[in-house]
Amino acid sequence: MTIIISPQDPTPLYAQIVEQMKRQIADGTLQADEQLPSIRNLAKQLEVSVITTKRAYEELEKEGLIYSVHGRGSFVQAQTNNVKTEWLRLAFEQKCEALIQEGRALGLSNEEMLDMLRIYIEEEKS
Repeated sequence: MTIIISPQDPTPLYAQIVEQMKRQIADGTLQADEQLPSIRNLAKQLEVSVITTKRAYEELEKEGLIYSVHGRGSFVQAQTNNVKTEWLRLAFEQKCEALIQEGRALGLSNEEMLDMLRIYIEEEKS
């Protein structure tokens, strides 16, 4: 499991951990029933507070993405394809929103952005 956090990112550190772990669960990098690093070990590895990693794990558990076994640690919960598809779709939508914001910052019109997207989609088909 690889997690890279950025102190410059305005997203809270725990949320950065949550989003990266969600992505790794959705794309299969983290497999069902795979044991995760302990809260303390992950905090040490990422050089963040134990409270930060504990909050991330609690959020993931609340969303049904991981589960804890007393005395053994935390593990990845088996996911249905619907959960994976839903999360990947959400990630795609977020990327689209970011692209639109970048396009607007460059002064591109909606039509210009759509034209560019159509070109890339057509190239992908070839």
